[in-house]
Amino acid sequence: MAFPLTAYIEAALELACYDKLEDGSFAGEIPKLKGVAAFGQSLRECESELRSTLEDWILVGLRLGHKLPVLAGIDLNKIHHGRVATT
Repeated sequence: MAFPLTAYIEAALELACYDKLEDGSFAGEIPKLKGVAAFGQSLRECESELRSTLEDWILVGLRLGHKLPVLAGIDLNKIHHGRVATT
């Protein structure tokens, strides 16, 4: 059983879209998550940067009280006894 935050990150990354740019580098984004985008010289680097950007986006959003989209049935906006609810 994965922790809700880990499961949310994995669900978000499954939605990622990548493009190879004219200079041979890569751009990645998660369209359902506004502002989550990254770039890298290789696809692997872009994926890593996108994961890092996503993690920061989630943490800042939670800290600032922003409503995060529900992904794969995981709602990080719900807190129950100090834990994130998964339903």
